Amino acid sequence: MSGLEPRILPIMKRHRLLRVLVVVACAVPPAGCRTAAAAELAVEQKPDRLVITDGGRPVAAYVFRDEKILRPYFAHVHAPGGIQVTRNHPPIPGTDATDHDSMHPGLWLAFGDISGHDFWRNKAKITHVRFVEPPAVRDGRVVFTAENALDAAGGERVCVQISRVTLLARPCGYLLIWDATFESDRRDFVFGDQEEMGLGVRMATALIEKNGGVIRNSAGAEGAKGTWGRTAAWSDCSGVIGGRRAGIQLMPDPANFRPSWFHNRDYGLMAANPFGRNAFTGGEKSAVVVKKGEPFRLRFGVLIHAGPPGRDVDLAAEYEHFTRVVAP
Repeated sequence: MSGLEPRILPIMKRHRLLRVLVVVACAVPPAGCRTAAAAELAVEQKPDRLVITDGGRPVAAYVFRDEKILRPYFAHVHAPGGIQVTRNHPPIPGTDATDHDSMHPGLWLAFGDISGHDFWRNKAKITHVRFVEPPAVRDGRVVFTAENALDAAGGERVCVQISRVTLLARPCGYLLIWDATFESDRRDFVFGDQEEMGLGVRMATALIEKNGGVIRNSAGAEGAKGTWGRTAAWSDCSGVIGGRRAGIQLMPDPANFRPSWFHNRDYGLMAANPFGRNAFTGGEKSAVVVKKGEPFRLRFGVLIHAGPPGRDVDLAAEYEHFTRVVAP
């Protein structure tokens, strides 16, 4: 993983605020983006969440305890300039559509079928156990590793998930890498086949296709209808706020076991799903069996971006950067 492997550090005091000055530069800086300018990333641990900021301005909250939403998630995700790119959580009546309020909190990794148990619709539970690697800012990156237990509605342990999250500054945004490994020392488990599987995001209301936002993928297809159910190296949803095109780009790691189909909707849902072969294509039903004692790994990149006024972020170049970061 070339520099992304976790190092187990001494336990730090809760609520400690860690800061670092990050200098981000590129050979040909896009006008209007920070390049040699500083990004001051910080992470603060609270009883139920991690609060990530940049120079005191919000970037995201990683919520790991929530009585209503039974899985960890990122909420209130912001691009540079204070532009919120995920839907308000909870949604604000009259401003946001209020559908799926407990299923679409922002950015999440969840699965509608693992051995028949539904971790997407909050029927089964993903419980935060501990931070294996305490949240910190290290080498210019926010990093933490969380251990989560995936339990059936009746309490039966299905598997354990170890998620390492890395967030680093980019000239026109932030790159979040979500690296998850699933394993069970008790029994085999199976990832099933349906639309609601994988890494999902609910876009801010101002950015959705229904309100003028644009969905496009690496193959050049556009729109929810044009990109739904298709595999792609990446998919992006963006819109213009305050003269700047802002959005989120989902990028499955090309080293994942299979390419991802994209579950994109004009109301703001976008999800990268490597399991839904039958759900998206009508082909042979997928059943990915993970044997007892064997790890199963999924990794995704998320670019949280806002381009300079009048210019778009080069999404193809950002994808290439992501693949270099995660290259073995």
